[in-house]
Amino acid sequence: MQEVQRFNKVLKSLVLFGDLILLNLLLWGFNLFLGTRFWCIHCGSIFQGMTLITLCYLLCNMHSGVILHRPVVRPEQIMIRVLRNMVPFVFFSVCTLLVFHFHFSHSRYFGLFYVALIIVIISYRLISRHFLELYRKKGGNVRKVVLVGSHENMQELYHAMTDDPTSGYRVLGYFEDFPSDRYPQDVPYLGQPNEVSVFLEKHAGEVDQLYCSLPSVRSAEIVPIINYCENHLVRFFSVPNVRNYLKRRMHFELLGNVPVLSIRCEPLESLENRIIKRAFDVVCSGLFLITVFPFVYIFFGIAIKLSSPGPVFFKQKRSGEDGREFWCYKFRSMKVNAQCDTLQATENDPRKTRIGEIMRKTSVDELPQFINVLKGDMSIVGPRPHMLKHTEEYSNLINKFMVRHFVKPGITGWAQVTGFRGETKELWQMEGRVQRDIWYIEHWTFLLDLYIMYKTVYNAIHGEKEAY
Repeated sequence: MQEVQRFNKVLKSLVLFGDLILLNLLLWGFNLFLGTRFWCIHCGSIFQGMTLITLCYLLCNMHSGVILHRPVVRPEQIMIRVLRNMVPFVFFSVCTLLVFHFHFSHSRYFGLFYVALIIVIISYRLISRHFLELYRKKGGNVRKVVLVGSHENMQELYHAMTDDPTSGYRVLGYFEDFPSDRYPQDVPYLGQPNEVSVFLEKHAGEVDQLYCSLPSVRSAEIVPIINYCENHLVRFFSVPNVRNYLKRRMHFELLGNVPVLSIRCEPLESLENRIIKRAFDVVCSGLFLITVFPFVYIFFGIAIKLSSPGPVFFKQKRSGEDGREFWCYKFRSMKVNAQCDTLQATENDPRKTRIGEIMRKTSVDELPQFINVLKGDMSIVGPRPHMLKHTEEYSNLINKFMVRHFVKPGITGWAQVTGFRGETKELWQMEGRVQRDIWYIEHWTFLLDLYIMYKTVYNAIHGEKEAY
């Protein structure tokens, strides 16, 4: 096991060293071909700039920049990790250069440098992973594993380790009270659980990891196995038997010293992520409300008043974070009617006014919700809030419908930019919306929010057939 750990440490260092070589070669290449259009002759030398940028890159990538050495990692995970670490690197390096009085002749060329760097690093990481997989196929960098137990989850674990020869696992066999038909016949049966320590002692130094799924009532057998592993450099992993009723990814947490499995990882439960999202909401909504919104309000306010009698704003109680009710604001796009709190807008809804039709097509009617964002009832991006009647109805019809209320509702959301906007005529449409809302909650990133905002603006400009 120590050899595998040392190999992975060396691999991570080599990959990071390769990143730095590519970074500096790219920087030198841009300076060579673009000259003063890229690097200002009045600031420090290119070598000083290389040193500062290299240090910034190391600081942003040393801790968690490289993951391609992991046993099981998908190409998109490698790409996402590169992008995730590039965001702070770009910000940090630009700020550092400005602090040390480095000025950019043409910022667009420097921006092009960062784009090229991202492409080069991603390509390099994927190629490195490919060669690592080839090396593992030939038997290098493998972890020799022993399994204890034969529950359904252990069967899935075995296939996860062995179905892909590039994962770097080699299962030596399993222990169970009796030979099990859950494993393929060619997997060696090594004996009963009380014989594990004897086997490990006999094969000292040959086993790297041990995975145990024995139930906790057999602690008298489990504890000696743990103690032996801890004292003989064998990594012990406990595999909880919950897969028979929870067929999904789970996440381990500690409450005090008590281990807890959670069924959902929500990035916005993290305080720093909530601060980032809220700060962005406040800044963007504040700027919009004091700059663009007054002109929008005057123009459409007059048009709304001329189109039909009634207020400029339409407000409606909707379900927010943790199920709390709040008043949601919109530009009024319909004639005043008694069904506004119970009936969704339809494609040829006679209640809509002529200006209302235009506002709904372009999503202008949603702009007053920036007031809700500034107040803290909503976020710019999140699951769309529903009227109270629909929340009550769908929570009884759709499994996990209320999960979407774990975060603040948004002006726009992942469901809306992926084809689930507008009227939900059939139940499957709402189910699809809920699935995408839950996906957003579990995969939130700041970059994802920016992408959703971009797609929302793009769709509004090009028009959407479901916007009515």
